[in-house]
Amino acid sequence: MDRPAITETLTTPVLGEYDVIVAGGGASGLIAAVAAARCGARTAVVERAGCLGGTGTSGMVAQWIGLFNGSVRCVGGIGFELTQRVQAAGGSEGFRRYTLAEASANPVTITNFPFNPEVVKIVADEMASEAGVDVYLHSRVVRALVEGRRVQGLVVENVGGRGALRSAMLVDATGDAVVASAAGVPCVGEEPELQHKRQPCTLVFRMSNVDVRTFRAMPREQKRAIALEGLKEGRLAWESLSFCSTPGELDAVCLMSRIHGIDALDPRDLTRAEQTGRQQIKSIVSFLQERVPGFERSLLGGIAERVGIRETRRIVGRHTLTTEDIVGGRRFADAVALGAGPMDLHEAGGTGVDLWMPPAPFEIPLACQLPQEMEGLVVTGRAISATREANGGARHMGTAMCLGHAAGVYAALASRGEASLQEPAPEKVRQVLRNQKALVSSDDAMAAAANDTPIVARAA
Repeated sequence: MDRPAITETLTTPVLGEYDVIVAGGGASGLIAAVAAARCGARTAVVERAGCLGGTGTSGMVAQWIGLFNGSVRCVGGIGFELTQRVQAAGGSEGFRRYTLAEASANPVTITNFPFNPEVVKIVADEMASEAGVDVYLHSRVVRALVEGRRVQGLVVENVGGRGALRSAMLVDATGDAVVASAAGVPCVGEEPELQHKRQPCTLVFRMSNVDVRTFRAMPREQKRAIALEGLKEGRLAWESLSFCSTPGELDAVCLMSRIHGIDALDPRDLTRAEQTGRQQIKSIVSFLQERVPGFERSLLGGIAERVGIRETRRIVGRHTLTTEDIVGGRRFADAVALGAGPMDLHEAGGTGVDLWMPPAPFEIPLACQLPQEMEGLVVTGRAISATREANGGARHMGTAMCLGHAAGVYAALASRGEASLQEPAPEKVRQVLRNQKALVSSDDAMAAAANDTPIVARAA
């Protein structure tokens, strides 16, 4: 249906000139901005929330996964440095063995890094400040500045009004490919038949005063039976009693809501997702208090600022990562990041989840981050070029950190003419990443595994 429209004539002041601008300050965008700045690029990061860290902070998903495949570490460089700084600041007790979706039909045991999101906010600020990154919080991307086939910056809006930021290179770390799409880069994921069949959203919440040890000591079979009872009664949203705890183990950060039929590119649907999520949480909280050992005296301690989104748009890049690439261990001459898994596909419209671990760390090429034609742009996070299935294994925050590190380095090099879309200079990108202790190939991960001292603290 055609809607009425208004015509506007705008004069937009230029707020700043940068070598690199990063749109989105989540796990991937934060690392990209720090990486670019450490390479000598004048860098800014634009974030819609009031903090950096994205899903891990404002989304309250208080664990990073995708850092290990089995016992093999897949994340080095600035991403691994972030975990060490958070632990040193008292925000985590370190890596742990953790059973993901323990109450589901096919749980998977992984290594995670649980943390206190509030400490991550502080550490993220410190890392950005130390690197000299200009941070624009409470700022939303309005449109891309495009001249011919080159992105030259973006327009933002915030409490101060509307302004433009110009750049030689732009990193799209929005998760929804906001800049890439606005610049005309072809994307998948917006097909009408997919709009309400994407993976469900999750609104995370925190319970305080939880007896975590009592819950952890329960046999898995008992947890699954309780979860199935909750589903049957309509009080739980899916086969999950999954939570992680911040240091001290007195709380439970719960990933137990499941919101179906959401097109997260539609603001009306996003509004419905937030409201539906809070109603689900109301039901889940009462079930936990009444029926789940360890939660008898618990209280609702907080709800995430925004709903967690698993999929929207993905660019059509110079290579599209596939499940066959992942399972077959395909090697890439331009590999710049490693994925660990798990492959994590939540059933649209259902209560199950398909979880499995790839047989080994898998390589992700720089070509997945580059559009086919548009200069001045590199994409990171869950909007890289990948199939839906492959994206289920590559969208975890640990992998996003690796992709962000690569994007930041590439953007910095390209901003001074040392790389371009036609000549991406992958060997130069890989060398800089390795100099910054990143792991860019399967060989790097195996070498690190041979030399690493054990760093997994204990089972969660």
